[in-house]
Amino acid sequence: MKGRLECRKYGSRAAALWLMLPLLVLVVLKIDFLPQVARFSETRFTKVADEMVHKVSSLGLDVAKSEAAEDSIVRPPPSAASRGEITGNVVASKDPNQQNQVLRANRPKDSSLINSHMATRISKLTCNFSNYHTNTCTMEGDLRIHGKSATVYVVSASTFRPENSTIKVRPYARKWEKETMSKIREVTMRSSPPAANTIVPPQCTVRHYVPAVVFSTGAYSTNYFHSMSDIIVPLYITAREYNGRVQLLATDYDSKWVAKYRPILAALSIYPVIDFDADTAVRCFPSAHVGLESHKILGIDPGLSRNGYTTMGFRDFLRWTYSLQRSWATPISRSSGQKPRLVMVLRRHSRALTNEADAIASMTDLGFDVVAAGPEDVRDMDRIAGVVNSCDVMVGVHGAGLTNMVFLPHNGTIVQIIPWGGMKWPCWYDFGQPVPDMGLRYVEYEAIADETTLKHKYPRDHPVFTDPMSIHRKGFRDVWKTFLDGQNVTLDIDRFRGVMQQVYLSITTE
Repeated sequence: MKGRLECRKYGSRAAALWLMLPLLVLVVLKIDFLPQVARFSETRFTKVADEMVHKVSSLGLDVAKSEAAEDSIVRPPPSAASRGEITGNVVASKDPNQQNQVLRANRPKDSSLINSHMATRISKLTCNFSNYHTNTCTMEGDLRIHGKSATVYVVSASTFRPENSTIKVRPYARKWEKETMSKIREVTMRSSPPAANTIVPPQCTVRHYVPAVVFSTGAYSTNYFHSMSDIIVPLYITAREYNGRVQLLATDYDSKWVAKYRPILAALSIYPVIDFDADTAVRCFPSAHVGLESHKILGIDPGLSRNGYTTMGFRDFLRWTYSLQRSWATPISRSSGQKPRLVMVLRRHSRALTNEADAIASMTDLGFDVVAAGPEDVRDMDRIAGVVNSCDVMVGVHGAGLTNMVFLPHNGTIVQIIPWGGMKWPCWYDFGQPVPDMGLRYVEYEAIADETTLKHKYPRDHPVFTDPMSIHRKGFRDVWKTFLDGQNVTLDIDRFRGVMQQVYLSITTE
């Protein structure tokens, strides 16, 4: 009897211990995960995640789909405390230095855990070289990106062909300019056939759970127009669909460019942009884009966008990014005493208005509330975005500053002053053609020979006046030197006033 009681006693204790085991496991897990909450925007495999992958694979399920299960184990739910920037168990800090410190502190001790299931995945690689503006490649599966060597390894590619095992792309959207593209760092994609032993890719050191987008901040990125047309708009087309859950990697990395456009970049991705060229990690992604989709100068073709994005939608995105108040410009009653607001973008070193004070006075006399914006104002994007959005009209001589028309409210008006020298078509191509898709109205004022300061440099029988297109035929360098960098404009105030009066009447009512 005593023996039976002892057995029951010890049996009860064992049962109690078994009942407490889940609680003990939970405590251990919480103790293990607590230090990992504030991690960089990449996560690493744990043994639990690896085991789940192997279990899912053994059941014949798609490994790519099993990553959702991995997320549910490794990642806690997002917290509002991170300003909506916590994704999984990762805090997307706004400070790149802090994120790099966290990245180093949480480097996996056993890199084999990151790579344990990679060989089971079948990858896809598709490239488009038919677009006039850009070459792009998209891929998914087992992707390993090494920025320092500018190489993307596409392991076990189902679309592998020996002749296409190595593909090179320069990720900048100005493909038709060979000289420009030669300055862009080339990114190489190396693919291998399934179950091949000929190519041994590097092992992953960092695992991302979001797609990658590789682009360049080189070439003309210091020019505002080119930054917007060649990089920002294509980035929007390519990355917006991920709603912030995408990792941007920039080759030809320019820290000043990244700082200037940080609000836009942060709206596209909750993670900091990675300096692709300096990155020594082997980063693994579920999918990636190398190169940016691009349709036209400073615009979007909805028919070419797989998500049906529009140029007006892009402008709405900018208005949201910069917290701009006005979405539409509405007609103003002249009898109300209100004045339509006009911003005049002023230049200083070339294509400047030599009589800008007279021009401003004439527009003020017509009834406009005129705001003058010089180069120092235009350089501050937060400031100029707010100023332009508060206006109904923007006026300026052809140049990068006119790019700020993207911040005008819908139904606003852009007035482009075209300098002398057969520049009507090039000026329209850059700033006139995009206007209808932006939901704006376009007016141009074309300077005549008497309004250019070139008359002080060349006699009237010089080809600059008698045959401007002969300068164009010599090439862009001559056009730039003569008509873009080489002249200022002295407006015929009466003639200019007549054009601006028509603009005033078109945006006001009795």
